[in-house]
Amino acid sequence: MLKINDIRSGYGDVTVLHGLNIEVKHEIYAILGANGAGKSTLMKTIAKVLPLKTGEVYFKDENVSSFTPYQIAARGLAFVPQEGQIFPKMTVLENLSVGGLLLDKKSKKEKKEKMEEIFDVFPDIVQRLNQKAGSLSGGEVQMVAVGRALMQNPSLILLDEPTSGLSPKYVDNFFYKIKEIHEKKGVSVIITEQNAAKALEIADKIMVLTLGKIHLIKDAKNVDMCMIKEGYRI
Repeated sequence: MLKINDIRSGYGDVTVLHGLNIEVKHEIYAILGANGAGKSTLMKTIAKVLPLKTGEVYFKDENVSSFTPYQIAARGLAFVPQEGQIFPKMTVLENLSVGGLLLDKKSKKEKKEKMEEIFDVFPDIVQRLNQKAGSLSGGEVQMVAVGRALMQNPSLILLDEPTSGLSPKYVDNFFYKIKEIHEKKGVSVIITEQNAAKALEIADKIMVLTLGKIHLIKDAKNVDMCMIKEGYRI
């Protein structure tokens, strides 16, 4: 699904990621690490929001290293950033419709069916369709943001700390929804998380980043919290 060869990335003259090699299959791939480890930088680099300094990115066997964010999104990669996930002055329905812009070649019926799939995953937003997205709770905003990404009909979705700031009642449900999206919708997922215990419950593969370098990559079934915590010690 995704292959990263020796990438280096960062901001201006500052290099944050130092020669990462990663391979993501059809799975839930959780990226963990302390604040400042480079998790969000990695997600932005994969989504082409940040340019590569060196290295290559392959998505579905195609070299996308020089692609724009729009080009890689059109290939089936959706990105839900940690901040700025929605258009607050637009309604929920309008936000979801923006995600469907990449489906321009689809018929109205196909777009409607895709919208119905979103409602099936997130039924709570159906009653909020005509409400301004900026008036939603944190949990509802994340539902809309992920729903909008799913409207792109992605084969891979990047979720950058999606439960950050959510109340406990939303956290458990959101992790359940991530697993449902993967298993029932056939979408591969890369998720960065501070809630390592919850990520471990749903992930197939765990990676721990430390100061922009890979500390650990293992199948989740072979990882425990003690192994993860080692990567948080600087």
